[in-house]
Amino acid sequence: MASIAASGQTSTSTNLAATNVLSTVTVESQLNQTRSSILTSVGATSYAISSESILNSSQGDNASFNQVLLRAPGVAEDSLGQVHVRGEHANLQYRINDVLLPEGITGFGQELDPRFVKSLELINGSLPAEYGFRTAGIVDIQTKSGASLNGGSVEVFGGSYDTIRPSFEFGTNIGKSSFFINGSYDHNNLGIENPNPTSVPIHDYTDQYKIFMFYSYIIDPTSRLIVMGSLSYNQFQIPINTSATPTPQPGTGTPWVGGAEPSALSLNDDQNEQNYYGVVAYQKSAGNLNYQASAYFRNSSAHYVPSALGSTLDFNGGVATDDNRILDSGGLQLDASYTLGDYNTLRGGLAYLHESVKADALTTVFDVDGAGDETSGPITINQDNHPHADLGGLYLQDEWKILPQLTLNAGARFDVYTSDTDAENQLSPRANLVYKPEESTTLHVGYSRYFTPPPLETVPAGNIAGFAGTSAASAYTGPLNTVRAERANYYDIGVSQKVDPVPGLTLGVDAYYKTAQEQLDDGFFGESLILSSFNYERGRVRGVEFTASYDKNGMDLYANVAYSVAQGEGAASAQYLWGDNATENYVNHNWIGLDHDQRVTGSFGAAYTWNEPGRWSTKVFVDALYGTGLRQDGPGFIPGTTDLTPNGSTVGAYYTVNLGVAERFRLAKKQSLVARLDVVNVTDNTYELRSGTGVGVNAAQYGERRGLFGSLSYEF
Repeated sequence: MASIAASGQTSTSTNLAATNVLSTVTVESQLNQTRSSILTSVGATSYAISSESILNSSQGDNASFNQVLLRAPGVAEDSLGQVHVRGEHANLQYRINDVLLPEGITGFGQELDPRFVKSLELINGSLPAEYGFRTAGIVDIQTKSGASLNGGSVEVFGGSYDTIRPSFEFGTNIGKSSFFINGSYDHNNLGIENPNPTSVPIHDYTDQYKIFMFYSYIIDPTSRLIVMGSLSYNQFQIPINTSATPTPQPGTGTPWVGGAEPSALSLNDDQNEQNYYGVVAYQKSAGNLNYQASAYFRNSSAHYVPSALGSTLDFNGGVATDDNRILDSGGLQLDASYTLGDYNTLRGGLAYLHESVKADALTTVFDVDGAGDETSGPITINQDNHPHADLGGLYLQDEWKILPQLTLNAGARFDVYTSDTDAENQLSPRANLVYKPEESTTLHVGYSRYFTPPPLETVPAGNIAGFAGTSAASAYTGPLNTVRAERANYYDIGVSQKVDPVPGLTLGVDAYYKTAQEQLDDGFFGESLILSSFNYERGRVRGVEFTASYDKNGMDLYANVAYSVAQGEGAASAQYLWGDNATENYVNHNWIGLDHDQRVTGSFGAAYTWNEPGRWSTKVFVDALYGTGLRQDGPGFIPGTTDLTPNGSTVGAYYTVNLGVAERFRLAKKQSLVARLDVVNVTDNTYELRSGTGVGVNAAQYGERRGLFGSLSYEF
């Protein structure tokens, strides 16, 4: 499917001759090659996934973006569209055509569409100095362009769970201009993971709309202007847990808000997510100097709306919150490289990002007395929070070819983070050494110092005093500290080996170790499906990854197995989120597994194509995912209480196996018809992603059961 390697190749600038006879395709290809010399992954671990590899996996480019990432090593699946790389919380940075994409409100909407991906790399390990802000992994996406596509396709995909998903893509080039657009509409009955171990969830419809646009204008053979934009609009129903039971309001003559015991089927919660972003970039090559300057903006929102008065109050202990968050962000980025002879390449740049959040929460509660009995209500409490933050980063590094087989990439970056409640900065040295004793072998070792600010949109306001004397009052009475930036030391060592006796076979192994202060984590607290961040005082993560890939004569195989341990100790911020003093006291004196810690993660796949590139061709594929399970509470008890140990156990191990076949019929010229059939979770395995217990886990979620899907596309 893909290949993994310690990036050890030395990048040099491309000398572009000024000529009027170069085609748009040729010039764009040369400029893309030049751009790849500006940013580097020398010494880091990178895993490449091509558009063809995406088509070789379950549901192809109709899969969600997080499902594509799950095929990379060390990526663990979580509920609500989340993935975790190497035992980290979210902390992923997405780049499109080497431009940083500001993060959005964290939710389960998958705004990125695999259809516009030409290739992507997951870069992690000891990252070079140009990568900051988010460092668990860099998802580097290179998009399709009109010049390379010069055509398009229309497709209809559908099947189980009332799924219907029409989509299109089109690209063209006219003179010096290149244009690409793709869009899709998705309707299904599995918008969020099922909280019940049944085949079909209840109240789980979703409607999702996505559009991505790319425009490139070649000013001359050494420079171009790029404009990108995207919009996504997603509406979700919150699925109903049929085993949920209502909680009567204590001390009242009528124990239920509506006067009679309600049914879980009366719940009608919804969430709306919207994301819009735009990028303008200018790229220039002038002799040994190459640079790209870009400006970007983004608007992202998530609005959780509980059921009408009564239902949510009855099932959530007398608390129902209408939570609306809007994030606006914008910034500038400059990256440059300068070649000093045959042995040194200097790289430097800067990035600035401004963020502002409008977080409005309207919570319906009851007044209660000292015994917790209802005295009046329901009443509403309005709490608005409008924080701002500025993030800035500056870096400089040198890629030095010490010997023909030995390359050192060393540098540092300086990051500054200021917000309404915090102001921090850090100088972070980075160094990677790459040794290639022969062309088929690459060894690397590296160290990186990281500085990771908390996502502004997930920093809780901590307005717990306003709920005193109500059914939403917190049982926590200890200190309350603000969420701070994480500071970490990261060590990485690995080797990649092409097996010469078996052409096309590549093996790899990579080990890593991280120590952190103010370890960041996040979770879902309360009924809202919007994340909140907090810190552990200390954190540690260690693991090892084994990879294998084979691509030859129509056969594409890959296998990844990763082992990881991620732990935290000490409740350092937003302590009220933990719910009570006993939990906090235990964490203050014990290391616990982070809720997203999965010890063993595996991904495997195979695809074979017959009769390519004949008039017709057939492709069959199979892939599988395996995990030992994320964390949940238990076993044992917190001393002096009847509470289970936080994150003291795991949900059960799981696997899924997926099968598919695709038939391509070539028509005149570039035209083709492609028919495809996918079977997801062939064995109809029932497995839990979350049990509903654990730090920051508010509901149970089960993985997708067996599904049958088909598609028909026309390419032109």
